[in-house]
Amino acid sequence: MTLIQRLSSSLPQVVKFANRSFKSLKSPGDSLDSTLSPTLTHGIHVFHCPDGVGIVAKLSECIASRGGNILVADVFVPEKKNVFYSRSEFIFDSLKWPREQMDEDFFKLSKMFNAMRSVVRVPARDPKYKIAVLASKQEHCLVDLLHRLQEGRLPVEINCVISNHDRGLNTHIIRFLERHGIPYHYLQTTKENKREEEILDFVQNTDFLVLARYMQVLSGKFLRSYAKDIINIHHGLLPSFKGGNPSKQAFDAGVKLIGATSHFVTEELDEGPIIEQMVERVSHRDNLQSFVQKSEDLEKRCLAKAIKSYCELRVLPYETNKTVVF
Repeated sequence: MTLIQRLSSSLPQVVKFANRSFKSLKSPGDSLDSTLSPTLTHGIHVFHCPDGVGIVAKLSECIASRGGNILVADVFVPEKKNVFYSRSEFIFDSLKWPREQMDEDFFKLSKMFNAMRSVVRVPARDPKYKIAVLASKQEHCLVDLLHRLQEGRLPVEINCVISNHDRGLNTHIIRFLERHGIPYHYLQTTKENKREEEILDFVQNTDFLVLARYMQVLSGKFLRSYAKDIINIHHGLLPSFKGGNPSKQAFDAGVKLIGATSHFVTEELDEGPIIEQMVERVSHRDNLQSFVQKSEDLEKRCLAKAIKSYCELRVLPYETNKTVVF
């Protein structure tokens, strides 16, 4: 089914959308115009189901029938795969469309189209995602996440930080965590004992985990026991430069392009579905210090972008080892 056919089948909703004042349209992530209604709220819905006729029309009808208006609609139908992906952002009056009713309405849609995934989120009213951050000695990604959290730019709550590196009581990381009431758990690890059972105890009440340069390989047993998503970050110098000090190896080799990759953790090391990648050029003018700084900056931005995309329901599984990122 072509995109034109999809839009044609939902023409009444498209016309209604076009008749609205442009003043009511906000960019994704912007605050809503409070002059429209004090109870106007922003919602997100993602849908993954077998492809079929009328899916876009039914999604639009579901939102419009409750007085909601779609702001952004993204659709992906891979060729010859018979599968449908969508992500919609909409505004609605929370008094006219209570949260419980919204869940019921979208559940009916998921049953109608045999959906593999149908998730709705109201960021301003739903609880923030709760995460735990695992880190080792390198702390540039951890520090960046904490600063973003403090500035309100990270849409999560950090339940705890877990590390296999012992940080002193008076270090800036520990002082920051104490000010914000975030527990820090130091677990000394060995090749024989990765302390995974203890980690599991600490992360039971989290929605997903973030590995912020955590230099330990999580076992398949741990992944199966946790059974939720884990987001990892690593430099883009793999697989050519492995082991100790890969930045120096790459610098000595005279590479001209560096990067960072954020992905889901699977049992295959650093081969999980990719969420975000970023690259930057380096040149003969860079010394080792500026080379490393550029690499670390990429890792920080790439990890933060992946977390933000995940929390905004932009990331959906696709095939065996891919993702759809709207």
